Amino acid sequence: MNIEEIRAYCLMKKAVTEGFPFDETTLVFKVMGKMFALTALEKDPSINLKCDPEKAIELRAHYSAVLPGYHMNKRLWNTVMIDGSISDKLIKEWIDDSYRLIVENLPKKDRESLILLRPKI
Repeated sequence: MNIEEIRAYCLMKKAVTEGFPFDETTLVFKVMGKMFALTALEKDPSINLKCDPEKAIELRAHYSAVLPGYHMNKRLWNTVMIDGSISDKLIKEWIDDSYRLIVENLPKKDRESLILLRPKI
């Protein structure tokens, strides 16, 4: 996957917005105002994704392109280097997991309103 494909995949999800809240090289994806993915647009592209703490450690041990989250809580976030060593399918699964973890922790009112939204086409 490249950054454009990651961006398109993230934006397909319900209630996702994108922006550059930190600098012009870090694109952030949010659901209902909460970050679930950050992408580095510089020469070594990567994506930061929220992850279950135990799974985060397991992924880092198994994939050399998965590192502790850069500038993030390293217990809960991984940085995935976009270097072609990880399949598109896995990256999409990890994006889905990150999105799900954020949605599960939204206030009940926000989760319910998210359910009522029509899927993006």
